[in-house]
Amino acid sequence: MQLYDASIAPLIRNLQNLEHILRQGEAYAEQKKVAPEVLLNSRLYVDMYPLIKQVQLVSDMSKGAGGRLAGIDIPQYADDEASFEQLYARIAKTVAFLEAIKPSQLEGAEHKEVVLTIRKVDLTFSGLDYLEKWVMPNVYFHVTTAYNILRHLGVPLGKTDYLGQKR
Repeated sequence: MQLYDASIAPLIRNLQNLEHILRQGEAYAEQKKVAPEVLLNSRLYVDMYPLIKQVQLVSDMSKGAGGRLAGIDIPQYADDEASFEQLYARIAKTVAFLEAIKPSQLEGAEHKEVVLTIRKVDLTFSGLDYLEKWVMPNVYFHVTTAYNILRHLGVPLGKTDYLGQKR
């Protein structure tokens, strides 16, 4: 399997599934006459990020992976989303960025050194380790947490909402 197939396609799919989950949450808020901000600012526990930040982190992980592995500039977003529509727009920008990356840009990237500085600590990975041990676990964690926040609030979501439809 090529690194492109192991990275870009699943990142896009996770972003699309996340948008679907958010749309279910938005529809639920409308149906129950709950202000969207209630859902968007909800969290599972006081020391966890709210729904908005979960989406931002999925976007950041995804575009960061695409940019680092392809050796191109990573788009910077302001992290100022405050509505479902703004989150959908962020997801769309991220998907468009990833879709613009060509398989040839990731050739040999599995061996590329990737260095991240997290809380003043440098983490060094090979491109493949970065994808498998950092990016994908983080993406799955934050998509799952977004799903769980909405499910906890009563949004009728199921496993197929998380996994997505075959595309």
